[in-house]
Amino acid sequence: MVRSRTVWAAAALLTATLGVAAVPATAAPSATPRAATACPTGWGSLAKTYSAGTATPLTNVRTGRHDCYDRFVVDVPGASGSALGFSVRYVDRLYQDASGRLIPVAGGAILEVRVNAPAYNPETGASTYPGRVAQPLPGVNITGYSTFRDTRYAGSFEGVTQFGLGVRARLPFRVQHLADHLVVDVAHTW
Repeated sequence: MVRSRTVWAAAALLTATLGVAAVPATAAPSATPRAATACPTGWGSLAKTYSAGTATPLTNVRTGRHDCYDRFVVDVPGASGSALGFSVRYVDRLYQDASGRLIPVAGGAILEVRVNAPAYNPETGASTYPGRVAQPLPGVNITGYSTFRDTRYAGSFEGVTQFGLGVRARLPFRVQHLADHLVVDVAHTW
């Protein structure tokens, strides 16, 4: 009881000195709602393509979470964004180029991401990306993502590298060139 009076006395002194309202430590959080994030709309879910290509090999794939979308990024260091071609579209199943091998991808929908850049050095044939066909993408952890459910590497054939991105449902997406990487954002909702 004495300690409680001391806390209230200190709060009253602070209020008188600074002119601010004291709030007891056990007070309920403010009932004022936090401003909702305005999410972009109008991306659509139809295929998006850009015809260009580069011999510069890709080196990394990474993901990120944002308020309105989950992001998939393919790094192609040294490639001009305008030279980086792609095809991104929803497919019923993911099949590996050339072999036709079915690659299972978990999720309510599958987004096939094809980047017109090899995952190997064109001169030596040495791999520049550590992915293994039909396996989850190395170094990519999508636990806790709102939209992403699975990632799969489908290989690199004749200068085109293929990925499968399992998403919660067939949701809108956009594709962007940002410097030397390709970015695919998949919205959390319509």
